[in-house]
Amino acid sequence: MRKIDIFDTTLRDGEQSAGINLNTAEKLEIAKQLEKLGIDVIEAGFPASSRGDFEAVQKIAQTVKSSTVTGLARAVKSDIDTSWEALKGGAEPHLHLFLATSPIHMTHKLKKTPDQVVEIAVDAVRHAKKYFPLVQWSAEDASRSDLDFLVRIMNKVIEAGATTINLPDTVGYATPAEYGAMFRYLKENVKNVDRVKLSAHCHNDLGMAAANTIAAIQNGADQVEGTINGLGERAGNAALEEVAVALHIRKDVYHFDTNIQFNEIKRTSQLVSQLTGMAIHANKAVVGKNAFAHESGIHQDGVLKEPTTYEIITPELIGETSNRIVLGKHSGRHAFKDKAIALGFELDDEKLNEAFVAFKELADKKKEISEDDLYVILTDKQTQDDTPVYELKSVQVQYGNGSIPTASVSVTNPEGEFLQEASTGSGSVEAICNTLERLVKGKVHLLDYRVTSIGKGRDALGEAVVNLTFNGNSSTGRDVAQDVLEASAKAYLNAINRQLIYERNRSFAKTV
Repeated sequence: MRKIDIFDTTLRDGEQSAGINLNTAEKLEIAKQLEKLGIDVIEAGFPASSRGDFEAVQKIAQTVKSSTVTGLARAVKSDIDTSWEALKGGAEPHLHLFLATSPIHMTHKLKKTPDQVVEIAVDAVRHAKKYFPLVQWSAEDASRSDLDFLVRIMNKVIEAGATTINLPDTVGYATPAEYGAMFRYLKENVKNVDRVKLSAHCHNDLGMAAANTIAAIQNGADQVEGTINGLGERAGNAALEEVAVALHIRKDVYHFDTNIQFNEIKRTSQLVSQLTGMAIHANKAVVGKNAFAHESGIHQDGVLKEPTTYEIITPELIGETSNRIVLGKHSGRHAFKDKAIALGFELDDEKLNEAFVAFKELADKKKEISEDDLYVILTDKQTQDDTPVYELKSVQVQYGNGSIPTASVSVTNPEGEFLQEASTGSGSVEAICNTLERLVKGKVHLLDYRVTSIGKGRDALGEAVVNLTFNGNSSTGRDVAQDVLEASAKAYLNAINRQLIYERNRSFAKTV
């Protein structure tokens, strides 16, 4: 079976999804989980784009050793130099360069002739090879590029030292037949093509990303790129869990293998969903909560008699558990620590103690504690930033038929001062938001808000996700609580705090 490398771009292309902003601790946590999943190449970010991205890429490169860590760079020397500073501490420094090759991009975006584009690409690859042993070059919008021009530019960048060439379907325009034919043509016509890996990167604008990715593999691609849960700009990228499971389940047709550890898929999907605030659709292939649910009586009868009648994927394959009760209010610190380790968490003593206190507080309110509950508590503590920020102390809402909803909120601000305020709104959530807006220093505009349950039952935790602009900059916050109004207030402040931390880091970067 031919081995296919998996290139994950959740932390770069996935984070470019509208409403997602991850901090360094969250990115590191996702990267460590991607390493456990068996990802071959982790694209950790775009180092030259911001100080935050630089720090995240640098930390991930220094921490992750079983997966190759890469960063994105434009075909610009300063981007390449900055990326080297971020990635040089990695086990196998790898750079991902990109430059558009389609007529529409060269004419209207780059405003360059084809000859100039070839020259820029070659110069960038040569400069990158001064530092990096592994250089991937991407022909942005390859699926809408002239095939003979692709042959020409690929010949040149291979001569310059590229080790991987990526041929993206950047706007999700290609059909599987067209995309596969492009790979086959280039395999047959590019000189020394055997010296490089060919990579596929598909977007899902027409819903064909996974199909196009597999078509590329069938026609010579040695590497495929995508994201967890299909995150990404516009309609997203190919969902890596779908591609990997499809290759595994249909190995009778697709004679290809990967390094994916299938029992880590569910945990990886949950972690990405929780930290990005992007909910997984119930009917999402492989990881949706309905993926193994059978409502029809005929289906239920068939599955009870023989699971393979309607289940082509077993829950156990992707690490789906029964979500049984694991700990209770009488469980001790040692049992809690053992469970945290079993779930894959690595917390220092201080963070573990904080997580244990949060667990005990929840256990006093909630009769049954599930793995989902523990997962939320431990993830929040492991990715917590210790920078002084706004902290919710109390929230009260008065509401009744015929009365105006009124919220009273108290917080401590980043300077440690205790503040209180009250305000009204047309509903309870609006009253809370109006009150919080009075407490924070800045202009706030709420863009989106949603609440979902964690686990089952009427005592389930509620997770709130808030998308807003603060002083003109967009930010997304999330938090959980048994009371959805408390969760909403915490999520609102979380979004404000993320923007404050980002602005503080940016100001610091300008002074050094």
